[in-house]
Amino acid sequence: MNISFYKYQGTGNDFVMIDDRDEVLDLSDISWVKRLCDRKFGIGADGLIAIRNHKDYDFEMVYFNSDGSQSMCGNGARCAVAFAGQLGIVSEKTKFLAIDGPHEALLSDSIVELKMGDVSSIDVLEGDFFVNTGSPHHIRMVEEIDSYPVFEQGKEVRYSEQYQPAGTNVNFIQKQSEERIFVRTYERGVENETLSCGTGVTAAALAFAADREAATIQIQTLGGELAVRFEKAPGVGYQNIWLIGPAERVFSGEIKL
Repeated sequence: MNISFYKYQGTGNDFVMIDDRDEVLDLSDISWVKRLCDRKFGIGADGLIAIRNHKDYDFEMVYFNSDGSQSMCGNGARCAVAFAGQLGIVSEKTKFLAIDGPHEALLSDSIVELKMGDVSSIDVLEGDFFVNTGSPHHIRMVEEIDSYPVFEQGKEVRYSEQYQPAGTNVNFIQKQSEERIFVRTYERGVENETLSCGTGVTAAALAFAADREAATIQIQTLGGELAVRFEKAPGVGYQNIWLIGPAERVFSGEIKL
């Protein structure tokens, strides 16, 4: 079977996008996901997204990491919104379903603003932090982030005993100003550093500005610029969390499945 696909990227986080509203893909056997995401034998991507119909939402985003595992993906969701716009499913506003629940988004040209789920708490772990933003994220403040061993340290934390058996994503932050940070991420499911991670920069922004009533944090990643704005929720936690950045179509094609 030949299928059409589109390649999208959001600050260097890249995804294979498939319009599966007719539900022709077999989601019970995900060996094809790994093959399509393989950078040597397939299209090559950090993840794969299938867009499907849903009776209660504009669409459903079915997301797979490149190893076939599933989680919430912030940059992937932003790319999914841009793709849904290309397909004519949505225009300026949308409500859609992801693995962690419903989301809202705003689409303007190549910029997508994605409303993330509320976050109930930020855990402090021996000077580091843990935040779940739809995917689990360990966060560490560092100096000289350009030369920091992200892969080695990220892999060590990702497979550490405290996060077994599922593991965690690992983010390293360097403060650049009171409103700006540089974030590098080791992604679980990709098992490597990626150029950007949407749920990761969201977690990083919350940990960095956790004591503020409201904030908009500018974020530099290896793949480009993002922003996160949020408010403290009444009582505990954080709400009205928005991840903002570009989502762009790179190319399209057809491949045998």
